[in-house]
Amino acid sequence: MKYMLLSALAAVVFPMLSTAQEVQYDNSPISNFNLKRYLGPWYEIARFDHSFERNMQNVMAEYLLRDDGKIDVINSGWKNGKYKVANGKARQPDPDDPAHLEVSFFMFFYSDYNVLMLDDAYQVALVGSRSPDYLWILSRTPDVDDSILGDLLEEAESRGYDTGKLIWVDQSLNR
Repeated sequence: MKYMLLSALAAVVFPMLSTAQEVQYDNSPISNFNLKRYLGPWYEIARFDHSFERNMQNVMAEYLLRDDGKIDVINSGWKNGKYKVANGKARQPDPDDPAHLEVSFFMFFYSDYNVLMLDDAYQVALVGSRSPDYLWILSRTPDVDDSILGDLLEEAESRGYDTGKLIWVDQSLNR
């Protein structure tokens, strides 16, 4: 009986301890955002690992405005010597929060896409989602200057993201 009580107590207390130790992060999108300037091609410089892009290299995303106001999303890259393309769509659910998008690659299931940082020239971007498990660094060119990259990493860290988990994407075929 004593062991059952200890097991029950541990089952309740340990999850609470791990929750209390979780790092808070800020996934709020920027306030000043112009979708039309954001449209076009972007190179993926770095990302957190996730199953739908695992082992992909030379990854690009292109955003194209549709007549209905939604955005076509075309993600492409190379995986195991084969060129892969994923077509999706995005929308801006709230005009008062324009840098918060929702993206779908499967039917009507949408995921958050928050532009967390964007330079004035719309040349580099830091993108996250509702979950701290997703983070991307995007650029209009396949290479990013080290000082700019440092600013992006600093911003991600200040928002609570673990930049040590970033995977740096090989863009050698796009140079």
